[in-house]
Amino acid sequence: MTTHNMLIAPDFSPERFAGWHMFNILIQKRANLNMHLNIPASHAEQEELISAGNIQVIYANPFDATTLIREQGYRAVARPIGKSDEMVIAAAANSDINCLEDLTVGATISMANNRDVKLIGLRLLEAVDLEENDLNWTVTETYQAAARQVIKGESQAAFFLAEIFHSFSRLTKAQLSVLIESDLADISHVLLIKDDFPDTDILMDAILNLHNDEDGKAALTELGMPQGFEVMSEEDGEFMLDLMETLLN
Repeated sequence: MTTHNMLIAPDFSPERFAGWHMFNILIQKRANLNMHLNIPASHAEQEELISAGNIQVIYANPFDATTLIREQGYRAVARPIGKSDEMVIAAAANSDINCLEDLTVGATISMANNRDVKLIGLRLLEAVDLEENDLNWTVTETYQAAARQVIKGESQAAFFLAEIFHSFSRLTKAQLSVLIESDLADISHVLLIKDDFPDTDILMDAILNLHNDEDGKAALTELGMPQGFEVMSEEDGEFMLDLMETLLN
């Protein structure tokens, strides 16, 4: 039996790791497909794996989805229900930065390499007349590392994927102060399938019906998406891509 490759974008909280393996095992059984799960440790590793040209299915963040659809022959087929990609800007709780207005030109912002989070954050900073070139940027391997830099005073604030921020330990969150959290709702990670993938219908049937039994519900709950996935029409996909491109411009 042919083995297909599925890649999960590396910007999920560590507690979701087991959930993705549960998800993959169930999908293989129900679709009767061999799916090899690829979970890159960084965005650079993700790009390397995709560039090799043998990834059929990708759970991608919306920024990467734009390029993958427009330039690399993938199409959006599904998205998690009720799970939009929001972001948080936070400073150290013991710092003198208590609101967005306290961030000034020359401030250092820490963040993991997640470009859609950066785009949304920059849109939020427009309210206080700050642009990308007004700030210094430190890119960390993980969001946890970004949090440590803020707590240590090595940067004035950090950008976080909201789900990851809210998954931090109570101790970490006690040392951080939320300046703002986005509320966009229309932007989410999406499931992409390569245009020439022969088993799209079988795979989609397995994924869309995961929420209908206990094993599937358990896997989805581990992933923080208990309602499961919904079909993403071409029109829905284009709307989200247009929104991402608006953020870019």
